[in-house]
Amino acid sequence: MKNLFRIYLTVITLSVFSFSCNKERYINEPGNLVPKTVIEDNTLLSITVNGAKLHSEAFGPENGTLIICIHGGPGGDYRYMLNCKTLATKGYRVVFYDQRGAGLSQRFPKSWYKSQGSDAINKIFYDELRGVIAHYKTSASQKVILLGQSWGAMLATGYTGKYPNEVNGLIVAEPGGLKWDDVVDYISESRSFKLWSEALNDATYIDQFMTGKEDQHEILDYKAGLMGSTNAIVGDLGSDLGNNAPSYVASRSGAVVNAASYELGQDVKPDFSAGINNFSTKTLFIYSSNNKAYPGSWAEKISSAYLNKEIFKAQGVGHSGMFDQVNFWTTTMEPKIISYIQSL
Repeated sequence: MKNLFRIYLTVITLSVFSFSCNKERYINEPGNLVPKTVIEDNTLLSITVNGAKLHSEAFGPENGTLIICIHGGPGGDYRYMLNCKTLATKGYRVVFYDQRGAGLSQRFPKSWYKSQGSDAINKIFYDELRGVIAHYKTSASQKVILLGQSWGAMLATGYTGKYPNEVNGLIVAEPGGLKWDDVVDYISESRSFKLWSEALNDATYIDQFMTGKEDQHEILDYKAGLMGSTNAIVGDLGSDLGNNAPSYVASRSGAVVNAASYELGQDVKPDFSAGINNFSTKTLFIYSSNNKAYPGSWAEKISSAYLNKEIFKAQGVGHSGMFDQVNFWTTTMEPKIISYIQSL
């Protein structure tokens, strides 16, 4: 009996000691709820542009034509566009970057975005894109192709309108809108959900346990990821696509930059089509068949801003499926993009 008691006491003592040595893990600390950014994890590839450390990588010959891949959001990440890496094997220099406050790039407080005032879109997004191009450009003669999807297509359009002589080709995939009223209309159409939808259930359920304050990025990013996990309206169905499903795992949403960008937009009502009529080079405008919020009539309306364009309808995929569906990328999108670039 004494031996049994001693064994029991030893187990209890070791258990207490073991638990006392475990460090408490809090959900708002880096790496516990969502992946670390380049600030917390110095093993991530990064560049520094305009005072922000950005998660970024490039593939292909350094002196090849630059293809700058610009992800959606604001607040998304570039992983869903990684199929574009195959363009590097064709001699192109393919560049990816997570925008400030998005993906695995450095976070900033909401007050910082709002402090940029009426020129915020220029200071934050256009200047950043220009800095990314400058970082990777090896010579003045090196050509630059902008490849943007969704919000990234809006950003690419606005940048090209601002610097038409610095862009040699423009590929835009489903820019939500270019005039601010159109942006608001598209968001309303593409992000609406039923009262008891799974996305709303996920968001409201988790809110019972954790409510992030304005700049608690880890909590807010996690909740934003839940809301954006699937969207049947725009045809992004994730694992429902079977063997043609995306080969990537989204890294991390940028909730604060998303909210700040929308509030800034409401204040300044930016026109992303400004100056694009000065860009005479042909634009490749792409929209998808499965995006219910992007019918042919909407594609015709938004594409009317481009002086010279080729309109291409991606059959059988949705909003992000043009890039993240492996088979479609290989058989359709990559050849289309290469053909477009070669025609310039």
